[in-house]
Amino acid sequence: MPDTTISNSNRGNGYDRSSESSSLAFKPTKQLAPTDQQRKFSSQSTRALTPPSYSTGKNSRSSEAFGKYNSSAINEHNEEHRQLLPHTLQGPGLHTATSSNHSVDEQLKNTDTHLIDLVTNEIINQGHPVDWDEIAGLDLVKAFIKEEVLWPVIRSDAFSGLTALPRSILLFGPRGTGKTLLGRCIASQLGATFFKITGSNLVTKWINEGEKIVHASFLVARCRQPSVIFVSDIDMLLSSQVGEEHNPISRMRTEFLMQLDSVLSSAEDQIVVICATSKPEEIDESLRRYFMKRLLIPLPDSTARHQIIIQLLSQHNYCLNDKEVALLVQRTEGFSGLDVARLCQEAVVGPLHAIPPSDLSAIMPSQLRPVTYQDFENVFCKIQPSISQKELDTYIEWNKMFGCSQ
Repeated sequence: MPDTTISNSNRGNGYDRSSESSSLAFKPTKQLAPTDQQRKFSSQSTRALTPPSYSTGKNSRSSEAFGKYNSSAINEHNEEHRQLLPHTLQGPGLHTATSSNHSVDEQLKNTDTHLIDLVTNEIINQGHPVDWDEIAGLDLVKAFIKEEVLWPVIRSDAFSGLTALPRSILLFGPRGTGKTLLGRCIASQLGATFFKITGSNLVTKWINEGEKIVHASFLVARCRQPSVIFVSDIDMLLSSQVGEEHNPISRMRTEFLMQLDSVLSSAEDQIVVICATSKPEEIDESLRRYFMKRLLIPLPDSTARHQIIIQLLSQHNYCLNDKEVALLVQRTEGFSGLDVARLCQEAVVGPLHAIPPSDLSAIMPSQLRPVTYQDFENVFCKIQPSISQKELDTYIEWNKMFGCSQ
């Protein structure tokens, strides 16, 4: 679920094999002998791999503007950030980007500083690392991602020649089920820089320069490897309704597909592109082939809803017994994680309703009565499931035709 709604300590499920072969495998820049390779992996197994840091050039104006992306310093690691990553996975398949890619360096120097600043400040996400335990439910999805996405990337040497690595993933399903949180978790597990591009912003807020923003995002991602680029509302770019004429959205789509194709065909880039949508049926059928893995992110089950409710209420003084909590879980059947979060948020302000407005500013939190089941009863009439059964049936049918088995 969106980070603005739920605190870091209460993230949960939304509270927000067939595949076409396309890309070459991730490969280390230097093939190691078996003994050296084993020694390297074992020596790093307890360390978290993090994005490299970038030093600033001193002599020229161009170097000063883009020095933090200078490939000559890409092999330096940020030790402080590394210690924050939770149980980050490693392996010889993940390697530090080398300084051989001078063309990327030159492109950065020739790119508008405004675009680089926009990508750095608004698209690169510096949020707290996310671990699997912070995502409520989705056990089958998490197991699938670990087996089919993470391990082939981390140990690409073992998968070389056997299968194309899944560098492009489509997460589809109802809104508020944790697709963005899954993307952030994948980036945390890989020790990767996380880029979040919102499709709705591209076609509204940034429509005049969206094409350049997409280009700049992939360019910076190549300098901040390993990288995870997360694109939400991807249907807005890849919809079959987008005309072929040279309108801004069409140009953005062309640029995105060019960059994605470059990632899929590169043997060196350590970039994973994760796209999310709540309308998978609107994606042009000719473009589905770009996504090697297509995963349905369903509504939270009873176990996940129980976890979300308890985690949210743990921040407040509440008085509910096990039977009442079980009843809440039962009554929230069909709710998304975001719906459950909104229900709890409405209920925890219930104790404030009995306080005169003149006393609200003076009362202390410890003076409020506990949240009770009646507070939830009072708001059930306001909060209803945001996903209809018709929408759920659409996801199920699309998953049967084009999704991955779960």
